Amino acid sequence: MPKDESLKDFILDQLNGLSEVTASSMFSSWGLYSDNIFFGIINDGHLYFKTNEITSQKYKDHGMKPFQPSPKQKLKNYFEVPGDIIENSDELLRWAREAISVWGKDT
Repeated sequence: MPKDESLKDFILDQLNGLSEVTASSMFSSWGLYSDNIFFGIINDGHLYFKTNEITSQKYKDHGMKPFQPSPKQKLKNYFEVPGDIIENSDELLRWAREAISVWGKDT
């Protein structure tokens, strides 16, 4: 069954202010990259961004959970992005830039 590309296309449109933003197919998901930095995951109708101990708090404050691709696996450094943030391209760009900036810092 082919993946639904509508959310991926919408997210890429919302993130068009990022440098060289792309989505690469990975199993049943899409990996989001900016300048070859992996910062996000689109899976099953949800968007997740890379976080660390500090940046994950705002996701938790919005009631968001970490990415859990299976019942036995949880990626604690990728948290779901709230829907109201996804709908606001300026805010989504801020959150995406923060997710990108997490790389190279202690996570």
